[in-house]
Amino acid sequence: SRVTCRFYSVHPTMASDLTSAPPTGRKAVLFFWASWHADSAPRGSIDRVFQTLASSGASSSGDVDFYRVEAEAVPDLSLKYAVTVVPAFVLLDAAGTIVDRVDGGDDVPRLTQAVSALSSRGAPAAAATTAPSATAPAPDASVSQEDALNARLKSLINSSQVMLFMKGVPTAPRCGFSRQAVECLADAKISFGTFDILTDEDVRQGLKRYSDWPTYPQLYANG
Repeated sequence: SRVTCRFYSVHPTMASDLTSAPPTGRKAVLFFWASWHADSAPRGSIDRVFQTLASSGASSSGDVDFYRVEAEAVPDLSLKYAVTVVPAFVLLDAAGTIVDRVDGGDDVPRLTQAVSALSSRGAPAAAATTAPSATAPAPDASVSQEDALNARLKSLINSSQVMLFMKGVPTAPRCGFSRQAVECLADAKISFGTFDILTDEDVRQGLKRYSDWPTYPQLYANG
């Protein structure tokens, strides 16, 4: 069967096309990118990976649509899907529910596996009939919040080869040190991901304990 792929480079003049979730009824992969992130920008290495996934038959069922979304040009979508790092890949089922996400572009096998799993995923109604009861996850409540947060922090740190935890975003830093860090990385032509610690107090406080360092920005290379 043939894969139907739709690519959208979303700009402010056409943001209305994707100001909310894509139409329900079909599964979708949303690729959030930024112009300042060379690898995810058009014709960058990550962009090419995404287009290859869409055109090479990774979605063999033909019921997965692929979208490109410029994260900072369409902030409503970035907020809706909690996108704080680019590149980011958000996978939606036919009901528009997030079923998986991949933050960062270093783990191509993980992304490929996620797209394949989405393609094989059944309709939401069928999945609901075989899903465990709502009380099934209860045993996981014993997992400490600190362990869960540390796992999330580790995932964020490894979401990009070079990862900057800063106040604000690269286009609008909210402290002088964050601005200097962005400028240094940009001047060195280093591709990097970012996370705005002002948007998540758990990450902001947790990373201080995780790294044993009390201030921001914090820069991580290769995890």
